[in-house]
Amino acid sequence: MKARHVTALAVAATAGLWIASGHFPAQQAAHDKAAARHGEATKPFRVAVMTANPLPHNRTLVISGRTEADRHVAITARASGVLTDLRVKRGTFVHKDDIVAILSDEAREAQVRQAQAVVTQKRTELEAKRALIMSGTLPRLQLVDLEAQLKAAEAALAAAEAERDRGIVRAPWSGVIQDLAVEVGQAAFSFAGRELAILVGLDPMLAVAEVAERKLAGIRLGGRAEVRLVTGERATGTIRFVAKSATQTTRTYRVEVELPNPDGAIPDGITAEVLIPQAPIAAARLPRSALTFSSNGELGVRLVGADDIVEFAPITVIEDKQAAMWVTGLAGGTRVIVQGQDFVREGQKVEPVGAHELTAVAQ
Repeated sequence: MKARHVTALAVAATAGLWIASGHFPAQQAAHDKAAARHGEATKPFRVAVMTANPLPHNRTLVISGRTEADRHVAITARASGVLTDLRVKRGTFVHKDDIVAILSDEAREAQVRQAQAVVTQKRTELEAKRALIMSGTLPRLQLVDLEAQLKAAEAALAAAEAERDRGIVRAPWSGVIQDLAVEVGQAAFSFAGRELAILVGLDPMLAVAEVAERKLAGIRLGGRAEVRLVTGERATGTIRFVAKSATQTTRTYRVEVELPNPDGAIPDGITAEVLIPQAPIAAARLPRSALTFSSNGELGVRLVGADDIVEFAPITVIEDKQAAMWVTGLAGGTRVIVQGQDFVREGQKVEPVGAHELTAVAQ
């Protein structure tokens, strides 16, 4: 046989033996990769956990609100006349009984003098005839009649003086003139009942907030509260009013905090936050990232239970801080998953490690 025929037969025999052996390098490589993947799938997923230990936590209820003047009234004229003198302007601080405005006299002073003259006349008649009546010269019945006439004259004088005083408009209490509705020289018509100015009482000042019904139980009359104004100022006051009836539209309850404001530094109508301390409650501190939702949408945390099996525990957030959250619903010693909780499911076996250990491995 020729040499090339011998070589061809040798190659064919070698190929037949290789096929018969069933050993394929590519197939073996694929098999090795599949085995490696199977080994990885059986290895538990590593999660970072922290131990939750509930402690007594002093809660603070934070409510959005506003400041509101304790007293707010429209000063009105009670008599007719032209406005002859206006002694205040917007922003003027007035004390109780300070003169705000003066109306024209309109003969009120003349009526007072006339009434005074009648009183003098009746008093003189009574004194002159008293001796004659007591001596029996005049009938005793005249004494009663003269005394009645004198009392009627004194009543008419008091009415005339009151009418005169109505022309002088005074501040009913101390406060700040918020607005003016008239100018000097106004009124060719009656001023009786006409609004002249708006007076606002700034001391004390109120911080008013609307509280949801589920948070109402922790608020008590006479309790202390802190108020943070949008300007950055802070003040401390006393809870003086908690509504017993809810607002029909919002179903919330009005709460008023009385703040001392002797210098008027706290303005009326400014946005504020009301912070009300609550009774301590056992709660655990968790990072915000630990919170998740169950498959049915319930807020809670995933934790590592017995035999390192993942479980879900519903929780209630009682206070939300910037760095962490305080929650209830966890027993002491609970291992809460704080990293990797969104990659595992309930019933899955995991490998729990401390958060610092997982971070060190990742680095």
